[in-house]
Amino acid sequence: MKAPTGKKTAYQARRPDANGHIAWSEQENATWKTLMERQVELLPGRVCQEYLDGMARLALPMERIPQLAEVDAVLREATGWETAQVPALIPFDTFFELLAHRRFPVATFIRTPEELDYLQEPDIFHELFGHCPMLTNPAFAEFTATYGRLGLDATPKERVYLARLYWMTVEFGLVDTAEGRRIYGGGIISSPKETQHALSDAPEHLPFDPLAAMRTPYRIDILQPLYYVLDGLDTLHELANRDIMGMVHEAMELGLFEPRFPPKPLSA
Repeated sequence: MKAPTGKKTAYQARRPDANGHIAWSEQENATWKTLMERQVELLPGRVCQEYLDGMARLALPMERIPQLAEVDAVLREATGWETAQVPALIPFDTFFELLAHRRFPVATFIRTPEELDYLQEPDIFHELFGHCPMLTNPAFAEFTATYGRLGLDATPKERVYLARLYWMTVEFGLVDTAEGRRIYGGGIISSPKETQHALSDAPEHLPFDPLAAMRTPYRIDILQPLYYVLDGLDTLHELANRDIMGMVHEAMELGLFEPRFPPKPLSA
């Protein structure tokens, strides 16, 4: 999820020219190449076929950061989605409004070589490599648009519960397939450590339950201790047609589960 305005970032998004083109530097393209090469090696046998199909359709270049127009042409044809160029951090209202209109926010900056392994702000690699291949899948695309529409009308407290659902699906979701358990969440797919950790014996895997997902605390700065597993991606399409806000209200009444992780250390 995007962070609300008020939270500071060290990154500055690159602005496109009048034709929507961004002139990325040699260093920025080299960082993209490094990220692509090391992550692509980890995908076979770990990510779901729908993601691989999306990657094949997008044909993201290895040597340079793609222009958003290149990605948009594929997404529009596949599911009617497009990207939306945004600053490094955007308000939640903007985030939900973009998703509701089938526009996936992409911050036009890439992490520095010093932060290859982890950064809190979602950069262009996380968004394009992690999420956009799945947006070519109709079930995933419909759920994401539905999520945006619900979030747009939700109260701040309701949005906190919706955020947990998003985290446990779009960002850190797993799915069972005929070939075995696979990754579809972009937060896992864009992280080499999380990709290897998610399917190991270290974390707990539970059958996906949207109500339980909404009640599950998480931390953004650790390897996840728990992942929810879909029976199939069609479950997301079915969920999009259910009373998600009714589940939010039920989750609010029931309260949160005990965290499976220690509290975040206080800053000095």
